[in-house]
Amino acid sequence: MGKVTKAVIPAAGYGMRFLPVTKAIPKEMLPIVDTPTIEYIVRECVDAGITDILIIVSANKNSIINHFDRNFELEYKLKEKHKDKEFDEITELLKKVNIFFVRQKELIGLGHAVLCAKSFAGNDPFALLLGDDLWRCRKPAIKQLIEAYEKVDAPVLGVKVVDPKDVSSYGICKTADDEKLSLVLDLVEKPKVEEAPSRKAISGRYILTPDIFTYLETQGRGAGNEIQLTDAIKRLSVTKPVYSYELTGKRYDIGSVVGFVEATLDYCLSRNDIKEAVQDLINDKAKK
Repeated sequence: MGKVTKAVIPAAGYGMRFLPVTKAIPKEMLPIVDTPTIEYIVRECVDAGITDILIIVSANKNSIINHFDRNFELEYKLKEKHKDKEFDEITELLKKVNIFFVRQKELIGLGHAVLCAKSFAGNDPFALLLGDDLWRCRKPAIKQLIEAYEKVDAPVLGVKVVDPKDVSSYGICKTADDEKLSLVLDLVEKPKVEEAPSRKAISGRYILTPDIFTYLETQGRGAGNEIQLTDAIKRLSVTKPVYSYELTGKRYDIGSVVGFVEATLDYCLSRNDIKEAVQDLINDKAKK
């Protein structure tokens, strides 16, 4: 069993639900308070012991690459003005992890995006984190999955039980039992609620093994006429065990406007420097 030290973050999508802003700004760069969403995902990896991260981008996502690069002029100005706190904020993360990039030349689904990570993953297991799902947990969500993987030495899918009305938006797992860590018996991508085998929804966190690439290379198009990762994992599960693990923590659907606003409010209220002012604003608005 290999140790999980690599992570893949797909960030190539169009972000159509956030138009018009995503015409020019990647949805992954939209800030939760003052930090880009994707930085929270990268920090989750670092807190889980990940040392190497591959971010999959597309042609219009250069701002993501720039964000995780050095800005020597800005660093000089911060040092010159003795803004040590701000200097540390923009430099300390880059000292803790190696970040690489690859372009997804054709946007034809999550499965195709993950296939772009084949050379990066090599023969090692790897974490997969989707930027649409932001988790706030005492223990990082991906760390929970790494620990589950270490128990079963097999792919693990992070799941969360969702409302029936939301089932058709996710890949859904049928499992052998209702235990927290459970063997997956079947997977269905975005089923109708009446056809769903459960309400256990794959929630943006995975530990995958390199044999997934064999299935992705031959995977036909599925839901949305895209190459679906769920379909490839389903085929993999016929030949080897795949598990689901019910994550503990608060999940935000950053891909939706309401989820993005909820995350912004909760993160504001968790910060000692602004929570009183934000709470006063909320109370004031509630009276009107």
